[in-house]
This record gives sequence, structure tokens and C-alpha cells, in this order.
Amino acid sequence: MRSDSLRRLRHATASLSPGYFSMVMATGILSLAAHLIGIPVLPKALLALNWLLFLAIGALALAHLAWHPRRVRDDLFNHLNAPGFFTFVAACSVLGSQSLLIGGSLPVAAALGAVGLLAWILLTYTIFTVLTVKQEKPALDRGINGGWLLAVVATQSMAVLAALIAPEVGQPLRMELNFFALSMWLWGGMLYIWMMSLIFYRYTFFPFSPADLSPPYWINMGAMAISTLAGALLILNAPHAPFLHSMLPFLKGFTVFYWATGTWWIPMLAVLAVWRHFVRRFPFAYDPMYWGAVFPLGMYAASTHRMIDALQLPFLERLPQAMFAVGMTAWTLLFASQLRALYRQWRTAEN
Repeated sequence: MRSDSLRRLRHATASLSPGYFSMVMATGILSLAAHLIGIPVLPKALLALNWLLFLAIGALALAHLAWHPRRVRDDLFNHLNAPGFFTFVAACSVLGSQSLLIGGSLPVAAALGAVGLLAWILLTYTIFTVLTVKQEKPALDRGINGGWLLAVVATQSMAVLAALIAPEVGQPLRMELNFFALSMWLWGGMLYIWMMSLIFYRYTFFPFSPADLSPPYWINMGAMAISTLAGALLILNAPHAPFLHSMLPFLKGFTVFYWATGTWWIPMLAVLAVWRHFVRRFPFAYDPMYWGAVFPLGMYAASTHRMIDALQLPFLERLPQAMFAVGMTAWTLLFASQLRALYRQWRTAEN
């Protein structure tokens, strides 16, 4: 019986997506958004659930690496799949932010930040080196999608966690963390400009089928939302870091710039989703990458709430609540679909 269960587990992990940690990202940011909005009980419940998800997906990822190393290597060499590994970095950062703001544990947040930073360094220079030196490469329209922006999300998530930890520690570490957060925020913004130029070019100058509009395209908005959050936190940290205070006009201008860009993407992506599923009748089917579409909704709610505090924009107060409601609805539907998919996969392996 034990060997049979092990066989089914091994079979189930064979097709594990490198982007599965996006479930942790989505759950974590909705927990943080609920905390900021002031919803009781839910933030802590989602924090507990997110730890279970993080540990379970981490264990499955390690099993996948041990049992199917060739598939992991193939994913690393694949232009469309490789960026999914960055979800681990963002998951560490989001869970660290949860642990700090909701769980009240600075050591846990710092430990997750250290793990995330190490993973960010390894993945950034491994993935982009591999994709640069490989000999056989796909055409642009077959080799890039919104999932590439997970590299931006991972970078900005490190900026967010550093900016959250900075006020909790003394000098000079506080100054150093704020400088690190600022540097990552600026680099993430530059990386978005590079990647988004290619993605937008692919959008408008190559044939586009419903199958091409995969869920990671919602990261177009999510990358800007998390950039907004990092910018807002840097503004809030300015009183404790003189170099940030001297840059306040720049910080405020770019934070609104990121927020406006992310906001522009929401109706555009909604229209394309309607075109995909209702005009071209592309079937709805569960895909783990849909978690990458839930994360931007929660991130937009959290980032808008923080921007309202940083820039004193009370006329936007209803927006985070509305987006949180949309994101929580999407999370609930997707979580139920995830459970059904796991059950069907287990039954298939059983047979």
C-alpha cells in the first residue's frame, strides 16, 4: 500500500509546474489586503493556510526535483516555463510580509527574506544566462508572454519585504534596507520597461489566437501593482531615511506612474478575456497558472490602499475594497477548482 501511494505521488509530481508557488503569492496578498482593509479573522486564517500551502508545494517541488530532474532542467531551458521559477522568490517575500504584518514575527520575515534573496540571485543569473547562451531559440511570438514579468514581480517583492522590515530595525541596518529596497524598486522598474516593450510588440504585431492569451498575461498589471506597493512603502519610510526624503518628488511621481499603468491594464485585460472566452469561445479549464491572474487582483487592492496612505488620496478609498472582493471571489473559485483537479489527478494515478 505504501509503495502504491509513493508511485501515485511520483506520477502526480511528474507534470508539476514551476509556477505553482503563485498559489502562495495569491493567497498571501489577499491575506495582506484583508489585513489592510480591516477585515477580521480572514487575514490570520489565510496566513495559516498559506504556510500549509508553502510547505506542501515546497515538498512537492523538492520531490519533483529528485524524481524528475530532467523535466526541471527542460523547464529551465524553456523560454515560456523558466520564468515560473521566480514564483518561489515572490512566495517567500509575500509569506514573509504576512508573517511580519499579521503574524508579528520579524525573525521569520527576515529568514524568508534571506531565502528569497538567495533564490533571486541564483534564478536571475541562471535563467537569463541559460536563455542567452542556448543555441536553439523560439521566435518572439512563441517565446515570450506575460509570465516573463514574474522576474519583475520577484524583484519588487524583495523591495517590498525590505521596506516593511526596515522600520522594525535600528540604524544603520534600517538605512541599508531602505537603500536595498530603493535599488530593487528601480531595477524592477527598468526590467519591466525592457520586457513590456517586447510583450506589447508581440501583442500588436504578431497573430494572436485565444490560446495565446494565457493567464500569465495578468502579470502585466500585477507587476505594476507590486511596483506601486514598493513605491508607496518607500514614501512612508522617507521620514526615517534622509536620502529617501530628498527623493520624495521622484518617488511619488513614479509611484503614481506605476499605479496608472497598472490601472490601464485592467479594462484591457478584461476585454481580452471576454474576447477569448465569449467571442472566440475558448473553453474554461483549470490551469495552475490562473493563480498568476488572482495575485494581481489582490496586489492591486493592497497597493492602492498603501498608495492612498502615502499620498493622502481619500477619494480612492472604495477601490481597494472593490478589487479585494473581485480577487477573493476569484481565489475561492480557483481553490475549489484546484481541489477538484488534485482529486481527479490522484484517481487517474490510482488507475
